[in-house]
Amino acid sequence: MSQFYTYSVPAANGEEKSMEDFKGKVVLVVNTATGCGFTPQYKDLESIYETYHDQGLEILDIPCNQFAGQTPGTDEEIHEFCTLKYNTQFPQMKKSDVNGENELSLYTYLKSQQAFQGFGKGPKALAMSAMLKKLDKDYKNNPQTVDNQMIVDSLFLYGE
Repeated sequence: MSQFYTYSVPAANGEEKSMEDFKGKVVLVVNTATGCGFTPQYKDLESIYETYHDQGLEILDIPCNQFAGQTPGTDEEIHEFCTLKYNTQFPQMKKSDVNGENELSLYTYLKSQQAFQGFGKGPKALAMSAMLKKLDKDYKNNPQTVDNQMIVDSLFLYGE
């Protein structure tokens, strides 16, 4: 049995959501922010969810405010923003830390399985990379630094 299924994360309603509930499915775990340049990706995530959910895809949205305070508001306000602006239907968890001493144990596990690989090749990704290089020339190998915590959005794909 994969270790992934031994973890749980707090849902927005305060209950624990077990990864065991997703056994046999492909799970996209996304840490999100409602006030950053990548926020419009909610539209794409919802499109992917609508297209593949019936085939076994689950998206687990974990809002995080560790990156320059780009996820202000309560869990209820974040949910309202996402559903009204992007019509999201996938599960949204409680706003949580994904780095540092209070990070979710699921993120500790995921990061131990796959280190940060960069932002990709698109225009926003290249701009982000250039900005980070000014802050830390070795940012790809230092994802836990304070400056990087303010910027790095994490995306993990796990399927079995």
